[in-house]
Amino acid sequence: MTKRTHDEGRTDDPDDDSGDVRSDQSVRHDDSPPVRTDGGEPPEDRDDSTDEETFEDDSTSEDEPVSEEEREAGDEEISEEEAQEMLEGIERKRSLTGWAAIVTSIIAISFSAFQSWLAARGFDFSATFPVVGEVSLGALQLLQVNAVHVAFALILAFILFPPTTGHGRFASRLGRIVPTLASQFGESHPITRGAAGLRRFVRWLAVDPDRDRVTPLDIFFAILAAATAAYMVMEWQEIQQLRIFGLEAGRSVAEYLGPLGILAEAISAVGIPLADVSYPFFLGVVGVLLVLEATRRSLGFYLMVIVASFIVYARWGFLISPDMPLIGVLSIPKGTWPNIVQNLWYNTENGVFGIPVTVSVQFIYIFILFGAFLEMSGAGQWFIDLAYASTGTRKGGPAKASILASGFMGTISGSSIANTVTTGAFTIPLMKRSGYRSEFAGAVEASASSGGQILPPVMGAAAFLMIEFIGVPFADIIIAAAIPAVVFFFGVWVMVHLEATRAGIGGLDPSDVIDIRTHLTRGWFYLIPLILLMYYLLVERLTVARSAWFTLIAIMALLSVVSAYNERTRVPLVGSIAVIFLAQFGAYFTTGVGIFGAIMGESGEALGFVEAMLSAAGSLGIIVIFVSLVTMLLRPHLETPLLQLDDAADEASERIAEAVSRPSLADVKAFRYVTFIGKSMDSGARTSTEVVVAVAAAGIIPGVVSATGLGPNLTALIKAVAGGSIVLLLLFTAIASIILGMGMPTTVTYIILVSLLGPAIAQSSDIPLLAAHLFILYFGVIADITPPVAVAAYAASGIARSNPFRTGTKAFSLSLNKAIVPFAFALTPGILLLRGRGEAARVITGADVAELSYFVPEIVIPVLGVFIGVIGLGVTVIGYLYSRVTRVERGLYAISAFLLMAPGLLLNAVFDLGGALGLVGAAPETVIVDLTMRAAGGLLFGALALKNRREADEGKRATPSGTPEPTD
Repeated sequence: MTKRTHDEGRTDDPDDDSGDVRSDQSVRHDDSPPVRTDGGEPPEDRDDSTDEETFEDDSTSEDEPVSEEEREAGDEEISEEEAQEMLEGIERKRSLTGWAAIVTSIIAISFSAFQSWLAARGFDFSATFPVVGEVSLGALQLLQVNAVHVAFALILAFILFPPTTGHGRFASRLGRIVPTLASQFGESHPITRGAAGLRRFVRWLAVDPDRDRVTPLDIFFAILAAATAAYMVMEWQEIQQLRIFGLEAGRSVAEYLGPLGILAEAISAVGIPLADVSYPFFLGVVGVLLVLEATRRSLGFYLMVIVASFIVYARWGFLISPDMPLIGVLSIPKGTWPNIVQNLWYNTENGVFGIPVTVSVQFIYIFILFGAFLEMSGAGQWFIDLAYASTGTRKGGPAKASILASGFMGTISGSSIANTVTTGAFTIPLMKRSGYRSEFAGAVEASASSGGQILPPVMGAAAFLMIEFIGVPFADIIIAAAIPAVVFFFGVWVMVHLEATRAGIGGLDPSDVIDIRTHLTRGWFYLIPLILLMYYLLVERLTVARSAWFTLIAIMALLSVVSAYNERTRVPLVGSIAVIFLAQFGAYFTTGVGIFGAIMGESGEALGFVEAMLSAAGSLGIIVIFVSLVTMLLRPHLETPLLQLDDAADEASERIAEAVSRPSLADVKAFRYVTFIGKSMDSGARTSTEVVVAVAAAGIIPGVVSATGLGPNLTALIKAVAGGSIVLLLLFTAIASIILGMGMPTTVTYIILVSLLGPAIAQSSDIPLLAAHLFILYFGVIADITPPVAVAAYAASGIARSNPFRTGTKAFSLSLNKAIVPFAFALTPGILLLRGRGEAARVITGADVAELSYFVPEIVIPVLGVFIGVIGLGVTVIGYLYSRVTRVERGLYAISAFLLMAPGLLLNAVFDLGGALGLVGAAPETVIVDLTMRAAGGLLFGALALKNRREADEGKRATPSGTPEPTD
């Protein structure tokens, strides 16, 4: 079949039988300006009309034909450098060079080293070394560890994100002051010259228009952030006393600073009473303000305002009278600044260092580091190639491969935007060349990439927060989230397949696709870390931190072997590892200590065979790394056919080698391996910075809710507004999740809504806690592809050179099942493999599976119904099954989809409405009713599908030859 672009198709309405064909003019000219995704101001040489032109649809170019060369140029893959620049533009990060880049990397690697130690050894900073013996730096408490964790993130945030680029509304208005003064008084007037001098000072102090320099203000803020952590670590005894006597009992600023106290006295002399203020109170205030500033820079102004408003509410919320209608429940007792600061800064239960930051310390960071190691190892590109090798040649293959690739990348990156840019740089141009329109290609990538945060085993940061918020093992979260995640990707797959069938889009030529067997042979070891992670979590049931740490060691060991392996080295390499492992086993078996301990003369109680084998296995990763490094040092330039590190790791090796004037170092395997580890640690810290800042800021909100006693009152208000309707309560939660998620990360949205709405859902219904929390998570993820602030979709539109808003709406429609499935599993917990309701809900066991009278009607049938319903939803959105579908039929397909996927939603909605009118009572909640409604939906879907197939066989509603329908 001849492949054609969708722009040669008919009108967007599938019901339009006219044969009018649009002109082939839908590809944007290659020299047209790309859509800006960084939120910055347009360049000075562009006028206002250019901005409008940027957002025009691809199909609006009607005056000039597009040449083949221009079309091909518009579909070219963007380079990794361009993708990185786009990602930095979206995230507003700096691109540093020189000493600033070196210092930043040192801080980032130190952050990762600190977190790695916590994962491996806990809070005790002591170790035993050969010859030297035991070296101890002491042990830290949880508050101290959290403070160091946040301080690292704050320092990196102030280095990576500029205070201002000078392009914002406020900065632009300030920039007009000097020209206005010059026009009023003249260039040489003292007022004009003074204002110009002040402007130069402010620009030097804080403005970074090109995002390429660290300003003095950044350095000052970083020093303050370090000071907050230093006080926590060095003055722990004083902090313990402050918990009893309050912050005002601490030493004053002047007293604490000693000789530098004269600076505080000087400030007090000008009317700012700093010298006599309690130093702990001062640091607490500074720390909270630093978190707010880091939030503004890295996550946006609106999130900072939301968090700050809760702090203001904690101080002045008592002004709300309890007698005021409706909002009277928001009245709180009067608070003082010392008590508020103490709750927000010197507390591990609530506030900045509360549960969210504790989860980040224990779980989130180490998993982000795991993803960074996996990505830098080359696994990301290998998974993308695996997706294309699996599906690239099938009908609509590039889009299907994009879905698989995004799913694979979701195990590495929990960020929708990063996933979109990373995989989209490769997948979107291929989809466009195969015939998909720009909007559809960008929408597929954005939709699939947004699923990374709900796809086990890694998922997003919010999944780890559930561990602490609801007290369930991470293994249960993985099991519960598995089926809905598969349903989501299956739903996008169905729509892509239907679209390809409707528009006649084939796959890639087999010569353009890697052979899957060859590909698996060259990179099968990339699957080992994921398999190990699942084994540790689901079989061994280890803690999340230990599972991630062991898997991290496995990645480093695997890459060390790959870096040292070839035909000549494989025998001595494997043999040496085996010999040292057996020696380690023998040492444990005979002396009770490892081989190095035995050599140093240490001894203990001999271990049994199994215990000695397990102890030796625990050090296998270190043995592998040691032997591999020795091999690489002995053969520095050996050829390693399996080693395919990420380009970023190789580029880092080349830059460092050139910086030390030894370019040949870049080819030394040991140097490349060490650089790979350093680059992975650097990348992990940079990625974690925004997450840590987010959880630190978001922790303030539940801290205020808890400290002020707002929680019970807010729950009562929400329950009163919902009027006892679980459907209304879930709708409120869904809408709030989407609205909040438009302007902030999913993790922050989750924390806020769990604090505000979680108790109301738990007390108003028998929905299992895990289902309620996953419900909030799903709708927080949807926000990334929901216009008008569909960040992931806009990132994809930048690559696809498509209309951003239409890309967002199309991405939302492709992800529509993600908006229905949460209602389905909230009302039918069996879809999450949960048995029971409310607090009694639990993950099913083998005994539950064997109980067919329960397993079939409450799990098997609902799960099958969801999968079939997703197909009906796909037909509704795409308007095609075996042949075109009319609008009436699309409505019937939608009804069948709802009946199959979430019959409880329709049933409760009808009975809630009837109850409000006084016509009916409570909705019946029986398995029979549920099965009957699903059966009705199945029969309706089957009848519609058979009718559509019969019409396709008879040639009715066939698409005229040469006029495939558009994707929008």
